[in-house]
Amino acid sequence: MTVGARDGAPRQRRDARRNRELLLEAAHEVFTEQGLDAPLDVIARRAGVGNATLYRHFPTRAALVDAVFRDSLTGTMDAGERARKAPDAWAGLTAYLEVVFRTLAADRGSNDLMTTHLRGVESLEAVHGHNRRTVDALLSRLRDEGTVRADVTTEDVLFGLAALGRAVPALTAATAAPGATATDTTATGSAPDAWRRPLALFLAGLRTAPAAGPLPAPALTAAGLAEVLRELGPHRTRAGDREPGT
Repeated sequence: MTVGARDGAPRQRRDARRNRELLLEAAHEVFTEQGLDAPLDVIARRAGVGNATLYRHFPTRAALVDAVFRDSLTGTMDAGERARKAPDAWAGLTAYLEVVFRTLAADRGSNDLMTTHLRGVESLEAVHGHNRRTVDALLSRLRDEGTVRADVTTEDVLFGLAALGRAVPALTAATAAPGATATDTTATGSAPDAWRRPLALFLAGLRTAPAAGPLPAPALTAAGLAEVLRELGPHRTRAGDREPGT
């Protein structure tokens, strides 16, 4: 056997590992930009490999999604553990949901994962289950304290949070207009953390005696709302898309 033949297998393994790393990096970028329904061939092209290489490493979309996001969602589970142990159940719930919504605002891929259901993503099943148990435990404490409505169920809260969460990337994208900063609200009348305001309104509706404190984050203007709805709509512009005639 020649030296070249002996080196062939290790080199192939190194190439395979490198291709996998390139695919994971590209998939994270594309999913972040476009969401989990992004075309897989776009991911392969960005990684500089062929479709066959992608499917050899990740035979299904679910397998690729699981590999990309397996570690990134563990922070919400850690936050859930802290929330359950919080002496004040309401403070624990609000702090936990702030962590969750920051994750929802971070990228479209994470948002798709946490607000919808994708079969075959094992890490996601664990996160959803942990999230449900966290909300259930905190609601139980709050009902015992008389802090929230007695007829509010865990499913009520999870549905409302998922519906609100779906709008967060569009809200974030619309309020992060060119030249805008977290303190500059002139572009659309809001700021990149504008999700705090609708979340506060949602949580206030759960309480038996809602606090009348000021709402966080500025209110959207009419122009700001229109921009959010454009981002949320089915024809939103993806990265790299061109307008007709350009």
